Amino acid sequence: MPDVAGFRAKIAVVVPSTNAMVEADFNHLFRIPGVTFQAGRMYFENPALDSDDAFARLLDQVERAFETAVRDVMASEPDYLVMGMSAPTFWGGREGGAAFLERARRLCGLGVTTGGEACCAALDALGARRIAVLTPYQPIMREQIVRFFEESGFPVVRSVDLECATATAIAAVTPEELRGVLREIDGPDVDAILQVGTNLSMVRLAAEAEGWLGKPVVAVNAALAWHAYRANGFDDRIYGCGSLLSDH
Repeated sequence: MPDVAGFRAKIAVVVPSTNAMVEADFNHLFRIPGVTFQAGRMYFENPALDSDDAFARLLDQVERAFETAVRDVMASEPDYLVMGMSAPTFWGGREGGAAFLERARRLCGLGVTTGGEACCAALDALGARRIAVLTPYQPIMREQIVRFFEESGFPVVRSVDLECATATAIAAVTPEELRGVLREIDGPDVDAILQVGTNLSMVRLAAEAEGWLGKPVVAVNAALAWHAYRANGFDDRIYGCGSLLSDH
């Protein structure tokens, strides 16, 4: 329901309790007049990501926490919902991502943006097919992400995992660490580079890297904001956050 700040739309954003970057990035990305976001948090008791088993346990916590977070944020009477965590939206490949999206829609009764859907729509808008993928995750999650994109028609030429030890450690990765990784996974056989993991803040770096790589670099948080805007009929352009938001 509109209010004096969100008179065009109020967008609910569900984020993990361990995530320090979605709200910071969205404060930068949500610039268009009359559109606001409200965050709901999923509590994670154990944020460890230092093994494949630990990552699987974290995703089990999402199953329990997501419904409560949606219930809580819906009290603000939003018009739309964004899932501000990447991993569950890729798990199980294309079929698993579609099932998560449908579950989210049932819970909130609204339109929903997920990382998987937003990234595919962004790649389509950019005319990209062959991609390189950067994740902060363990190999178990990268396998799911590669499966999702390849089942969606986007061959993954190269990928790299940062293998961050905890969910909170992802937010400490610096642009200096990431510049070399971007160059490492780039090549003439890649149409675009895609970063997933919403606690890895890459909105500004992705925009910068497009200049020296000469191709689209898509940060997942930028893709989420872009997809939510366009799904709600807002075609406002945002500059300084990458070609996706400025040109599409």
